[in-house]
Amino acid sequence: MPKSIYRPEYTTLRELIRELRVEQGVTQETLSEQLGRSQSFVSDIERGVRRIDALELRDLCQLLDTDLPDFIAELEQRLSATARRTGSSAARRTARKTPSKASPAR
Repeated sequence: MPKSIYRPEYTTLRELIRELRVEQGVTQETLSEQLGRSQSFVSDIERGVRRIDALELRDLCQLLDTDLPDFIAELEQRLSATARRTGSSAARRTARKTPSKASPAR
């Protein structure tokens, strides 16, 4: 399996991060300052040069006034839509592996 930054699903994640930032009217520089990182940090994430971990994604969502669960739900919706359009088996696997809300957390 390829590294996550080279998967089509990661492109969808990066696009969603950028869209959210732009919709909120926040520059890469401002967001980076709020995160205590250099401007290149956000740029590298959006360009797919750097992977983002779950806690960094949570921080980004909080600073962009978005709940992480809502962000993930939108990501899953887009991945599922992409899978339906392209017939992508990788995207279908991702959509199938998504736990339902009724599943207990472990």
